[in-house]
Amino acid sequence: MNTEAQKKFAPIGLTIGCIVFGLGSVIVAHLPIGAYAIAFWRLAVAAVIFAFLARWFAQKFPENTHAKRYAWWAGAFLGLDLALWHESIYAVGPGISTVLNCLQIFWLTMIGVIWFKEKLSKLQIFSLIMALTGIVLIGSPEFGHNQNAMWGFVSGILSGLMLSLSMVFVRKTQQAAPTPIFPLMFRISLGGMAILILPTLLLNDNNMLPTTWSQIGWILVYGAVMQCFAWGMIAYSIPLLSLSLSGLLLLTEPVAALMIDFAFLDKEINGLQWFGAVLTMVAIYLGSLKSKNTH
Repeated sequence: MNTEAQKKFAPIGLTIGCIVFGLGSVIVAHLPIGAYAIAFWRLAVAAVIFAFLARWFAQKFPENTHAKRYAWWAGAFLGLDLALWHESIYAVGPGISTVLNCLQIFWLTMIGVIWFKEKLSKLQIFSLIMALTGIVLIGSPEFGHNQNAMWGFVSGILSGLMLSLSMVFVRKTQQAAPTPIFPLMFRISLGGMAILILPTLLLNDNNMLPTTWSQIGWILVYGAVMQCFAWGMIAYSIPLLSLSLSGLLLLTEPVAALMIDFAFLDKEINGLQWFGAVLTMVAIYLGSLKSKNTH
């Protein structure tokens, strides 16, 4: 496929990747396995696949101590991101939890301010206020009828923080030493598995293992399709698109999750929450667009 054909395919590829990734939340919602355990199994499946791909394409991780350490940290934070996102899915449903997880762009902004001494622009401040307003609109009805709403919102927002920290350490890994994608994702998967072992044993001791062949099959799909295929489509497509189009198409993930939650999982979402979700996603788009333009 030549460069022109790749650019034409990229919007379709990114949209497919985001929608497929959002469908992963539906799998989580239906599997009777603990939040930490299913995150562990997702990364375990991915680790096997990435190990095979790294060997097949003869890709090796650089012999750089800092790069190795940063990759482990990236994996640890990714593991916590997945586990907390799963907790949020169980508490408030796939749609709202995915919108909350996408707030990682604002965590990245705050990390830039605190860690890298970057300054907030007026657009970033405006988008942050807009996102917070959207969250309030989404949450106000939820707190009225869902006793798990507080934990769902806290875990969903914290999952975004963990994801942003994982992205920071992926970036630092590449800065320490240029690293091929397959060994990088293999090491990240191992780091996530390592951080999840103890909480899985302590918090999911009664539901850490699949009990049917169907559950095993869905775990394999979750790890192979959502962690490998969907992420691969997203990573492949983004560099070929404009920043504005990338930011817009990335919003298909929370939109798809929210629509599936409402249409197929009987999630009650009223007009105020829909407006809050739209407001939040517009804010995420503005925030991601500005964030990408500053790097």
